[in-house]
Amino acid sequence: MAAHIRRRLRKGATTTAVAAAAVAALAASQAPAAPLAEGSTAGDQQAAGGESGGPEDGAATGNSPYYTDLPPLVTPDRPGSSSNLPAATGSAEAGIPASVLAAYKQAEQTVGTTDPACRLPWQLLAAIGKVESGQARGGQVDANGTTLSPILGPALNGQGFALIKDTDGGAYDGDAVHDRAVGPMQFIPSTWATWGQDANGDGRKDPNNIYDAALAAGRYLCAGGRNLAVAADLDRAVLSYNQSTEYLRTVRSWFAYYQRGTHEVPDGSGVLPTAPSTPTPSPTPSPGGTVSPTPGGTTGPKPSPSKSGGTKPSPSPSKPGDGTTSPTPTPTPPRPTPPPKPTPSPAETFGSLENAGTGPLTATAGGTFDERVSVRARNALGAPMAQLPVTFTITGTTGTLFDGGKRKVTVISKADGTATAPALKAGEKTGEFTVTATAGTTRPRTLTYEARVTARQADKIVRVGDKALVAAPGEKFADAVTVKATHKGVAAPGVAVTATMVKDSLGLIDNDKGPYFKDADGKPLRTLDLTTGADGLLQLPEIFADENPGTYKLRLTTEGGGSVVIELTVQTPEETAPEETETPEA
Repeated sequence: MAAHIRRRLRKGATTTAVAAAAVAALAASQAPAAPLAEGSTAGDQQAAGGESGGPEDGAATGNSPYYTDLPPLVTPDRPGSSSNLPAATGSAEAGIPASVLAAYKQAEQTVGTTDPACRLPWQLLAAIGKVESGQARGGQVDANGTTLSPILGPALNGQGFALIKDTDGGAYDGDAVHDRAVGPMQFIPSTWATWGQDANGDGRKDPNNIYDAALAAGRYLCAGGRNLAVAADLDRAVLSYNQSTEYLRTVRSWFAYYQRGTHEVPDGSGVLPTAPSTPTPSPTPSPGGTVSPTPGGTTGPKPSPSKSGGTKPSPSPSKPGDGTTSPTPTPTPPRPTPPPKPTPSPAETFGSLENAGTGPLTATAGGTFDERVSVRARNALGAPMAQLPVTFTITGTTGTLFDGGKRKVTVISKADGTATAPALKAGEKTGEFTVTATAGTTRPRTLTYEARVTARQADKIVRVGDKALVAAPGEKFADAVTVKATHKGVAAPGVAVTATMVKDSLGLIDNDKGPYFKDADGKPLRTLDLTTGADGLLQLPEIFADENPGTYKLRLTTEGGGSVVIELTVQTPEETAPEETETPEA
């Protein structure tokens, strides 16, 4: 371990120049999926040495050293491909140890479930894992994914690194004086205390376990509602890990390389990087607010030598002609820097919105939906988030509204993170509509539910009255046909009814002669679409007979399965004559 740390610290400053040249060459041969955001920098705060963050600065690693090795200029696969390659394909650098690769992909899937809007790619975790620990030292992990020996960065004691005093009592890093970056993804203990995860289900949040560390890194990169498919968000995420532009470019290079193809290699056989970043001596403040290193570690204003070998301040210029020395002007006090806005903790940061068990949304026109739209909000750690406003909006033309007559309502999530919209009241128009749930302000999360209003239904339809329906050829049936539709024994208003003249009771063969209805132009119709009234009753239009006598069938069916068949008879009236009688003879 000591030898490993020494290797990370003793490389000269030439490493950075070589790395920069290699990045430029690499950029000419392959471009990352999300291009480097224009104007990307190391963030608002400058680090010790002017490049990587100062004391912690919110960086996951405390801006510890990292490996600056760059990927080969020959990509592992042909341009445009991003599939896993067999072990025999691609360079050795494209190989990722099996357990480490599995941990990255599991983290991508887990975050994709709880925070799909982040769009975390596992190749980004692989790029960070490469520069932080050489893919956990080439895959030196046990069957559970825990490193065979701890991976510790140097003490963050301000000597070339950020100054971060101990925050964990040495529990993770074995150092009770200063913090050190720990594990495959090099989290400092204070960051791990907030973001640590138990991804392998062993009941522990272990920064030395690749599964736990990879999921923690994924959630950390997605914090603040980032969408990692957007170049600027991806850059900010990487810089939050280590606030160095050179670090960003190195990670970006590996990210693009891994996107072009990788292959799995056995644990313990991965390629180890050799070029660590070079620490920069810690700066010290000088008068006037500037920062300058002083040899020997001392600080203070540069003194002016005196004749006696001591020091004395230089006199201020005198006024001309008065022979006196003017007093030293009082310096203008520096304008105080406003305190930075506090960053919400992950537990306070909205992370994702998911379906909380809403089933199919279907109701008949004018009815109430049995299901209610319900969502669950989670914070950046994946835990349920309470007291979050969730807005539900109906979009469509069916006339459906929430109970209370509104198209948009806002509900506050409960302790278990759930927010449930009021009941939906179906409109009178059939068709589809959507309900959209929206939460969050900086980068809102949305869920959209498809819903449908169906026609009113009747499971039964019967004729009212039983008088025989008879008409002479070419005449009109004298008696009107009236039916009543019901649903579960209750009158069914507004139900669609289809009336058809048929040859058989099942209605499989339509009739082209016999009784008929008339359209607006007086032409024969043998099929009509009608609707029951408010009381479920329906009186059919007038029915006419053609010149073909016989017994015919009228079949009526409803949405919901109700049906009835009514007989119609067309016959010639029988002619009757007075009966002649003979008078008996006298």
